Amino acid sequence: MSKQPVIIVTGASSGIGAAVAKLFASEGYRVSMGARRIERLQALSTEIKSAGGESIAVQADLTRFEDIQRLVNSTLDGFGQIDILVNNAGFGRIKWLEELDPIKDIQAQIQINLISAVIISHQVLPYLIEQRSGHIINIGSMGGLVASPTYTVYSASKFGLRGFTESLRREVGIYGVHVSGIYPGAVKTEFKQHAGINRKTGRTTPKALLLESEEVAQAVLKVVRRPRRSLIIPWQMRFTVWLNMLFPGIVDRIIERNFTRLERDI
Repeated sequence: MSKQPVIIVTGASSGIGAAVAKLFASEGYRVSMGARRIERLQALSTEIKSAGGESIAVQADLTRFEDIQRLVNSTLDGFGQIDILVNNAGFGRIKWLEELDPIKDIQAQIQINLISAVIISHQVLPYLIEQRSGHIINIGSMGGLVASPTYTVYSASKFGLRGFTESLRREVGIYGVHVSGIYPGAVKTEFKQHAGINRKTGRTTPKALLLESEEVAQAVLKVVRRPRRSLIIPWQMRFTVWLNMLFPGIVDRIIERNFTRLERDI
């Protein structure tokens, strides 16, 4: 087994995934990247190799089981091992539930954000168990800790991912395999332009709390170097989680008064 560990990153064509791939390549990891947009992946792979790193770019639609298998098999064929899996692929459609398309918005979000992460973890896990080491890191969201209006399906998928992370961690820890969840707040990515967010109130995340993709990538590296169950970033968001857990009624009233009624025109 090579001394250079191997990391698989899904959704690596942009945003958090691309930042994770570049950071880990700079740290000496051999990087296998999967996403649908192969042109972007190939450009990133070229950038990594030009900097002296090793990478594989695999076109993969993670709603297709055969594509997931191809990503895993290509990694094993190219690098001979798997050490870390970062389940990052995901998207959101942020609208009132009745406005969502049942297939393109509801079913697709659950498929990409949750089911694909479960399936690729299922495919990778036997190798990690056999070598008695490894790390699966699931990129969650504050939406998987605190559910807000218009985030119904997105939060459902991310709450599910959090449950999967917790359960799997308790299944495989005895084999030396770590499982962690990272829960970022709003990140400067392409998420917003694809999510269909249209606020009448114009409310957005304060700039002071808005994360860069590179900050999330650094959080992933931090968790790899010092494994932990979960990490919420930025740290200020922990207060929101505690408030929601301890005083849900108060949070309900605050959100209804300051968001839901204004957005619904009631």
